[in-house]
Amino acid sequence: MKTSPFLYPLAFVSLCLGLSASALAGGKYHHTQYAKVVDARPVYERVSQQVPRDYCEVETVAYRTGGRDSHTGTILGGLIGAAIGNELGHSRRNKDVGMVAGGLLGASIGRDLSRNNNGSSIRYREEQVCHTRYTTEYRERLVGYDVTYRYQGRLYQTHTRHHPGDRIPVDVQVRPVRGY
Repeated sequence: MKTSPFLYPLAFVSLCLGLSASALAGGKYHHTQYAKVVDARPVYERVSQQVPRDYCEVETVAYRTGGRDSHTGTILGGLIGAAIGNELGHSRRNKDVGMVAGGLLGASIGRDLSRNNNGSSIRYREEQVCHTRYTTEYRERLVGYDVTYRYQGRLYQTHTRHHPGDRIPVDVQVRPVRGY
């Protein structure tokens, strides 16, 4: 079966007329026109945000070098002190007391000497130390435009997200007057 070349255009026109008739039968008709933009003022919103900033400074830091944790000085000092205390005492009781006192005193002196002379020393160096601090910064963010436009001699206002340019599309609706 052969199709007529006029069938498709005729079907398209019929469909368009049917849609228009149904729109008019419902009592409403919409179409788009353009209105002249009289004014478009930007609308801004103030936004805050926390911004990290690194602040660095040079500090002097003490540190110990070398050395070892040894009890040799304490033990040796105690033995030498006990021997000297024992020799200084005249009687058996004096020798015992002298030995104990000399041992304690010698141990204390030996510990102090080994701490100060154990090969360790305190040194100083400069180190850069950094800290992060947050500052609040404010900025203006464009959120849209308050637009005033003129359509058929009357002024209207609206808010748009984008700048409309010199004209703005308006939706015109036509419907019959009620009660007529």
